Amino acid sequence: MTRLWDKGTPLDSRVLQFTAGEDHALDERLVRYDVAASIAHARMLAARGLITGDDFAAMEKGLTEVGAAHARGEWKITLADEDGQTALEKHLTAKIGAAGGRVHLGRSRNDQVLTALRLYLRDAAKDLAAGTLIVVKELEALAARQGNVALPGYTHMQQAMPSSVALWAGGFASELADDAAGLKAVRRRIERSPLGSAAGYGAPALKLDRAATAKELGFDEVQEPVTAVQLSRGKAESALLFEIVLTMQDLARMASDLLLFYTQEFAFVKLPDAFTTGSSIMPQKRNPDVFELVRGRSATALASLNEALAITAKLPSGYQRDLQLLKFPLFRGIDICAQTLDIMAAALPQVVFNAERIRIDPSIHAADEAYELVLKEGIPFREAYRRVAAKAKGS
Repeated sequence: MTRLWDKGTPLDSRVLQFTAGEDHALDERLVRYDVAASIAHARMLAARGLITGDDFAAMEKGLTEVGAAHARGEWKITLADEDGQTALEKHLTAKIGAAGGRVHLGRSRNDQVLTALRLYLRDAAKDLAAGTLIVVKELEALAARQGNVALPGYTHMQQAMPSSVALWAGGFASELADDAAGLKAVRRRIERSPLGSAAGYGAPALKLDRAATAKELGFDEVQEPVTAVQLSRGKAESALLFEIVLTMQDLARMASDLLLFYTQEFAFVKLPDAFTTGSSIMPQKRNPDVFELVRGRSATALASLNEALAITAKLPSGYQRDLQLLKFPLFRGIDICAQTLDIMAAALPQVVFNAERIRIDPSIHAADEAYELVLKEGIPFREAYRRVAAKAKGS
């Protein structure tokens, strides 16, 4: 067996390399989801009398075994396969014979890969939200350990108002908790089953039971009409990438603060040696590379979102091969966010604020002095503001 669309005409090897690109490697993470969706599809075909019960039993057993073999690393998708869908059907047919060729009835690679992708996105969004909440817990633990340490609160990079480690960590914890909620909310676009929409116009002659496959795979609903499926491509992907960008930006801003606080001029924090690196020329230096890369990778996340949005912009209706290119920025954004959450969750327990090194300018209490005048004398705030400002200028 060759590619699913092969009709016996030789294909220039350069065309395969150009059109398949990295798809065969990217599809590795989708195999187990493709197995689950293929079993659900085959079960529905048997229930509708479109394949025999014996064929379904062979398919279910074969798909389960092929999927387990892939999980054990016994086979991988190759460039010759072109994509994961071809590879899965090839291995299934090699295991159970001609019955393997019946699994594709009423299905296109378009709805097949999109179903697997949405099942994967369901898990990815859930895992990223859970990873974000781990960082939240570490920030809360930091606040519990050192929350009473006073910090200057900055505006315009100038000491402005009194703050503390509890306020600093609590602000980031609150926003990251909001990011976790945003990651979870992406499910609205993920949880619509595309299976049975085929190449975008369904398979009306077969009278498929799309509701049955949606239920088995845990989708909230069937995506209708079938023509909406291809028009929706890129939306769930971009929605997840958008939430990833927001999460990464919060992590980057936290890293930026820690980098500033780590400078010799500030020395507000100690960063763990295990999460800093050495200089190749200066023996005395420890470099906060991890936190610099956290800050920098927020740009990569944003680039992934922009790429995904640009791929789908102004496409006509129906399936277009451009949509294949969504996988690379999507997977890159997911992986970067997961790695960043993991490293920040590991580093935060070892961040220590140096209370003895934190210097706070007395003028930081100026706004509080103005409030006290308002409460004590009943004067308008603007009058109190002017008095305190004049006093500060005179000093």
